Amino acid sequence: MLYMLKIVVRLPDDWSPEKLAETNKNETARSMQMVREGKLKRIFRIAGRRANFSIWDCASPEELHATLTAMPLHPYMDIEVTPLIKHTTTQAWEKEIGDMPHFQ
Repeated sequence: MLYMLKIVVRLPDDWSPEKLAETNKNETARSMQMVREGKLKRIFRIAGRRANFSIWDCASPEELHATLTAMPLHPYMDIEVTPLIKHTTTQAWEKEIGDMPHFQ
């Protein structure tokens, strides 16, 4: 099942630059692993903020929860989850033409 997430990260003000760099490195590595596993489909930065919109593919809400709580920055995330289903336009396109054009 697909989910669209809005994730806002709120970090403590007292983190050293070294702690921030190390945590960001670990978060990026974990996110890349989620892409390799097919769970994280797309991620977009919200301009000017430490926040993103992302598309996740997990079998259940429980799998999504387990995946998110394993992220290094999870304790600092405010997460809004929206389950997604195919729009009728997508269904019509796929029936008439085939796969939707690749999204960049």
